[in-house]
Amino acid sequence: MSAWNFADVWEAIAAEQPDRPALIQGDRVISWGQFDARADALAAHLVDRGLTSDAKVAAYLYNGPEYLETYYAAFKAGVAPINTNYRYGGDELTYLFDNADAQAVVFHAGFAGMIEAIRDKLPTVKAWIAVAEPGHPVPAWADDYDAVVAKAAANRPFKAPWGRSPDDLLLLYTGGTTGMPKGVMWRQDDLFNVIGAGGNALQGIPPLTSAQEAAERLNDDQRRTLVCCPLMHGTGQFSAFITLNVGGTVATLPSRQFNAMELWDEAVRLQADGIVIVGLAFSTPMLEALEANPGRWNLDHVKTMSSSGSMWSQENKRGLLSFAKNAMIMDSFGSSEAVGLGASASAPGAEAATAAFMLGPNCVVFAEDGRRVEAGSGERGMVAVTGFLPLGYYKDPEKTAKTFQTIEGQRWSVPGDWAEVNADGTLKLLGRGSQCINTGGEKVFPEEVEEALKTHPNVRDAVVVGVPDARFGERICAVVEPDPDAPGALTLDEMSTHVKSKLAAYKAPRELVVVESIGRAPNGKVDYKASRDLALAALGVGA
Repeated sequence: MSAWNFADVWEAIAAEQPDRPALIQGDRVISWGQFDARADALAAHLVDRGLTSDAKVAAYLYNGPEYLETYYAAFKAGVAPINTNYRYGGDELTYLFDNADAQAVVFHAGFAGMIEAIRDKLPTVKAWIAVAEPGHPVPAWADDYDAVVAKAAANRPFKAPWGRSPDDLLLLYTGGTTGMPKGVMWRQDDLFNVIGAGGNALQGIPPLTSAQEAAERLNDDQRRTLVCCPLMHGTGQFSAFITLNVGGTVATLPSRQFNAMELWDEAVRLQADGIVIVGLAFSTPMLEALEANPGRWNLDHVKTMSSSGSMWSQENKRGLLSFAKNAMIMDSFGSSEAVGLGASASAPGAEAATAAFMLGPNCVVFAEDGRRVEAGSGERGMVAVTGFLPLGYYKDPEKTAKTFQTIEGQRWSVPGDWAEVNADGTLKLLGRGSQCINTGGEKVFPEEVEEALKTHPNVRDAVVVGVPDARFGERICAVVEPDPDAPGALTLDEMSTHVKSKLAAYKAPRELVVVESIGRAPNGKVDYKASRDLALAALGVGA
């Protein structure tokens, strides 16, 4: 078995097909040859700026070619790239760059003002590299990204004095809504393998055995994937890597604000065969655009729509597949620290049930006492995965020990998701234990109730939180975003009755707060603390 570094594979592909497109955003097309040359130049610049073998390079960027070029450069230079949430404020950015020991930051020039306010708190950063934007020139204290990547590297393919290794890291920072973010440490070899190693089980394509084989497998049927979600999150990032590992083309949307009309226009213009989204936050407006514009888009070329990290409904999948009749919807259940927990596949007329997944081949549900949960027992447990795993959380041994556990003499990632195992072996996902509501001694997982609420025809989105109750400790409150075309106002009785028709009565909401928008993040996730604070304020209840 080969020991993998992404740069080795991508270099072999670039040498074989230098003129074919690697990256597209709007009118910008970066060929594989340009992708390779620009990453070489950036890697050489990073080393010239004094980066060391343990350096971290932060990508503080919107979607676009520069994001993946920065990662490729880091892989070539044998240093670790780190993602940066471009919605962070100054304190969060300072924490992230300091915690990660960042030695370089590549950023869009529109963020210069945010960086200027914190630069003096980050003495370890040796290189600031800015991507100029309309109205935002490169600041005097930063290097010009375009000038850097236009300068040919003296040695190609570039390798730093310390070389590169399968042990080189990628840090994926996650979990900013329940505390400061944690850096998940993925060895490149583990990450390459866990996302398929250039193979495709559904298509019967085996994993690669060498970097050169990636070049030998290339053919005229080049995959084109439109990544609609942010590259700063694992779903978009890893989906892009999967496409690049087979010599395909990664396209991103021209605009920075998600627009479903633009998504479908780009999908057709590019004849994309794959579309990557994150659950309901994307799929609902996508379906609404299709329904409002019948016949506008021919989607026969779309083969897959894939999502990870956020549950979405069977009804929503059915609606999308009624327009993209040749597509399959691939819904992955996983997290930054646990890839491959479960998956579901939906085809027209055979849509997977909401929150139902087939257990991954290395996945088990463990009861709290360490026993395996039996299928059909109705017992709840935590989902765990083994196999190719991260090393842990960067500089956080306590959280590492909590998530990465030794059970049955084997190392597992146990990120905290609760589930039951149905009689047929499928997984019934309940939600994160950290959000569990205790009402009268009964445990209620918000996501289970949320999915029931979202099946109501007049509900566009929903979040469920616990609010204080003198008798039961907590009571369930539904924060609901109504369908804008729904007739009349939603009522608590209506929502409660609907949930009771699907779940046990104690799981039905006893409070209702109607909002204009749930306000999901681009990765489809919800800030439960903010939702609870909103509910408490609306109900006039103290925390």
